[in-house]
Amino acid sequence: MISINNLTVAYGSYTLLDNINFHISETDKIGLVGKNGAGKSTIMKLICGWQSPTSGSVDKPNHITIGYLPQIMEHHRGRTVMEETMTAFEALKNVEIEIEDITKELAERTDYESEEYLKLIERLNELNDHLQVSSSEPLEVQALRTLMGLGFKDEDLDRPTETFSQGWNMRIELAKILLGQPDLLLLDEPTNHLDIESIEWLEDYLKNYRGSLLLVSHDRKFLDTVTNRTVEVMLGHINDYKVSYSKYVELRAERLAQQTAAYENQQRMIEKTEDFINKFRYKPTKSNQVQSRIKALEKLDRIEIDETDNVTMNVKFPAAQRSGDVVYKAVDMTVGYPEKVVFRNADIEIKRGEKVALIGRNGEGKTTLMRVIMRELEPISGESKVGHNVNVGYFAQNQEDVLDKNDTVFGTLDRIAVGDIRTKLRDILASFLFRGEDIDKKVSVLSGGERARLGMAKLMLQSHNVLALDEPTNHMDIKSKDILKEALKSFDGTLIVVSHDRDFLDGLVDKMYEFRDGHVKEHLGSVSDFLESRKIENLNELERRIGGPSQQPASQQKTQNSQPQQSAKPAQQVQAPQQDKNAAYQQNKAASKEARKIKNRISWLEHEIERLETEMKKIEAVLQDPKEGDDIMELTRSYLECKRDLDARTDEWAELSDM
Repeated sequence: MISINNLTVAYGSYTLLDNINFHISETDKIGLVGKNGAGKSTIMKLICGWQSPTSGSVDKPNHITIGYLPQIMEHHRGRTVMEETMTAFEALKNVEIEIEDITKELAERTDYESEEYLKLIERLNELNDHLQVSSSEPLEVQALRTLMGLGFKDEDLDRPTETFSQGWNMRIELAKILLGQPDLLLLDEPTNHLDIESIEWLEDYLKNYRGSLLLVSHDRKFLDTVTNRTVEVMLGHINDYKVSYSKYVELRAERLAQQTAAYENQQRMIEKTEDFINKFRYKPTKSNQVQSRIKALEKLDRIEIDETDNVTMNVKFPAAQRSGDVVYKAVDMTVGYPEKVVFRNADIEIKRGEKVALIGRNGEGKTTLMRVIMRELEPISGESKVGHNVNVGYFAQNQEDVLDKNDTVFGTLDRIAVGDIRTKLRDILASFLFRGEDIDKKVSVLSGGERARLGMAKLMLQSHNVLALDEPTNHMDIKSKDILKEALKSFDGTLIVVSHDRDFLDGLVDKMYEFRDGHVKEHLGSVSDFLESRKIENLNELERRIGGPSQQPASQQKTQNSQPQQSAKPAQQVQAPQQDKNAAYQQNKAASKEARKIKNRISWLEHEIERLETEMKKIEAVLQDPKEGDDIMELTRSYLECKRDLDARTDEWAELSDM
């Protein structure tokens, strides 16, 4: 369908893409992967015609339709959300016009056997199929289904687009692109402004999408679910794998291992051959053998190992000072702004050492709670209290607004560094991949991923015992996210993180607070368990909103309609006092909810007890046989802290188990 041929993009002496070639067919769902700045977004701009190559070409049929979602875009104003979304169907009018033109031309032509005539018939069939699929249900229903899937609510649909944030306007543009059903979708990090539930909806949509897809994403699970082919961009070249992302990682490692082994074997053979040549070069009796081996070396096809970019971040957060047992506590707290209450009656408790995720749809109050914890916003009512000796390091979501665009990378750290840390700024920046001339770059020219890394580097300048991170992985490439995740798992303080990246949260957090419909709810358990339960609720909600009772499966309707009349309850039972039933139901529901909460808490405590016992055994082993360089005082302090935490967790477990 689309061919990229010998394509090169150069900026002066710097070559970003060097003579790359690949083809996109009609059924391909391609994940375009590589480090930040490798050229992924540039390839998308080249395909849709936003940018021209230095040399080479992008060949595509004239009639192909392309839907492109860039990372940064302009948003339309002056319409409501629904009105703006409905403009996506204007393309259908063009389809109808083209059908009329082709039909008229076919009626006038008489060259029925010609290739041109057959192509017109094929094109007419394609357009009719497209129109039939697009009109399979009312356009308003299609728009509503897509907007709800992307997180909009009923009350949002009549609001002007200019009253929404950039992230929500991006969702409107994404909805328009999806509803246009182009032949090729180009999506550049579409999940950056989506919450977890919207990402799952988009996954399902793209899995079943009939056209082809070229996707840039740093969400490993999203790539695995959606794509069937992976194109790697590295150091100006591409490697094409006909598999999803996780399988590509395995195949790439195997390929490099095989190349390395073959290269080493060949080098040993070459070395032995050269030794023979040098040893017997001047012996007449060996001249034929020497010449034969010289010619063999000249004809030898030398094995080369694929050039790889192995530069990675090296992150380790400073040791955290001990805080109070309760890091943050809110009781019956209502938070908001003069024009709007964001959430009400929230009860939140975060204890020392916990790693907690704040999850939910955008706009439900996750960042607002961060502002309350940072004391940038006072609650409207209720109690909000930060614990004893708590020192919070805050990473804001909008790094482009927080960082001074006119400052340099080095100056950003130098401005806030004090004491001996000033002598280590270059080392800290190097660990976050800012090396050489990079440290003199202006913040304004940094990519989204580079700004995220610079913001994270700022956190390293001081020792914090609580890290509050708001979407820390946005724009970060997959390798950088993995390194950051491991660093946070090893962090010995408390973590509060807002993230929509399921792979990042999985195995990192042990507790979640869900923000939904103005309320905050605690969840203990895995991210996967939470998402499965939430997906079921969302599907039921969407069916009620769009389908209604008439959309039930026929089998269910038949079952309901065929119930014997004798099974109907007596009139006295039907007329039983409804309020008594409701009261009993609410009481049972509350009791069940409390029982589940206790069960989840016990499960979490058992996990913590096991973790603390394991940590204490490791410290005991070191204390029994200390090596040079082991800090006995620090190890003893850590051991006593673990012991205190273990006693507290064990007492709480015993108390809950007896209930």
